[in-house]
Amino acid sequence: MSRVPREMFVPHSLRSEAYEDVALPIAEGQTISQPSLVASMVDLLELDPSHRVLEVGAGSGYQAAVLSLLASQVVSVERIPELTKTAKARLHLLGYARCRIEQAGDEIGWRSAAPYDRIIVAAAAPKVPAALSNQLGPGGRMVIPVGRRTNQDLLVVSRKSDGLSVKKAGKCMFVPLIGRDAWALT
Repeated sequence: MSRVPREMFVPHSLRSEAYEDVALPIAEGQTISQPSLVASMVDLLELDPSHRVLEVGAGSGYQAAVLSLLASQVVSVERIPELTKTAKARLHLLGYARCRIEQAGDEIGWRSAAPYDRIIVAAAAPKVPAALSNQLGPGGRMVIPVGRRTNQDLLVVSRKSDGLSVKKAGKCMFVPLIGRDAWALT
């Protein structure tokens, strides 16, 4: 993570706080997660350099940049057009060529490039979305916050030969995942 300049992924007015271990607002009511949480979630993925990763909730593009240093390909989807546009431009400017930012549609994830070895979700769902578990390849692993809008459990979902296994990795609090199979936009 030290190779990714977090200050380039936060608003200019917050650059002096970029390396504090706190979530910071970015735009459109969204946040960039605190660095220790990004590190924990990425660690829970147990990435291999050959892995293809789906990130749901590109936000500023910071986590996609981190993931791109550890995996062969990162497809990151974002539902807010302005964030999609700025994350794409920022990652291109900074030379993160293994990342691809896509504008999210009605369905959660990015089915056209599935299956993925790993999926990481930067927004909380009320339950594990079938749309995402269906995009997880054999032996795949997903890290996702699940629970109420006010607090969640960070889950590690693994695809085994006999189905999915789910383990709790701790408590967390994320913005809500919006879309079919998740929360409705309010």
